[in-house]
Amino acid sequence: MCGRYGRRADKQRIAEWMQTHDTNVFDDSYFAPSYNVAPQSLQPVVRLDRETGQRELTIMRWGLIPFWVKDSKIGYSTINAKSETVTTSPAFREAMKRRRCLVPAEWFYEWKRIDAKMKQPYAIGLRDGSLFAFAGLWETWKDKALDKVLETYTVLTTDPNELMEPIHNRMPVILAPRDYQRWLEPGEPAHLPVDLLRPYPAEEMKAWKVSSAAGNVRNNTPELIAPI
Repeated sequence: MCGRYGRRADKQRIAEWMQTHDTNVFDDSYFAPSYNVAPQSLQPVVRLDRETGQRELTIMRWGLIPFWVKDSKIGYSTINAKSETVTTSPAFREAMKRRRCLVPAEWFYEWKRIDAKMKQPYAIGLRDGSLFAFAGLWETWKDKALDKVLETYTVLTTDPNELMEPIHNRMPVILAPRDYQRWLEPGEPAHLPVDLLRPYPAEEMKAWKVSSAAGNVRNNTPELIAPI
């Protein structure tokens, strides 16, 4: 699974890399660099504007809430969606058809089990250290009690590549820039881009041990990704 990630990029860099415009609805503080992105936090996401069809940069909460559920607590268990079942899972299949997105990141964290009591955290990113995008899905959910609309997202996962296999049995789906547009475009439900839901090439990635401080969501400093 992918339960924590990070990025140094701010709004301007994300917009340039993803070739987007921003919605100008949210305060710039929501686009600030974050070294320890945790579930239920508000984060930058790229999707297609419904009216113009252009890429837009907006803010959503991590933990997808399907439009049809009554209780938003489901978002705690839907931070990830398995690629193998995303087209059939009730929680994700409608979003997979029509509401795909890009989730900007520069690394993600994973914990390798050392023994029954100890896990070693790793940071994993691209070998050149560049910004990349997870394959994501998004939804709009209305809290009828509060008359409030909430937009949420999830990150898709797949089998590990050769780099990730010794660390964990899953990894997030990282998309190549050439595939961004194809992933975002709705297209025909019968021809969904499921072929993009595959492990990223291991030779283009790197992994390094980091401090156990990464396990505490209150920690959010550059020191978290310092190699140890």
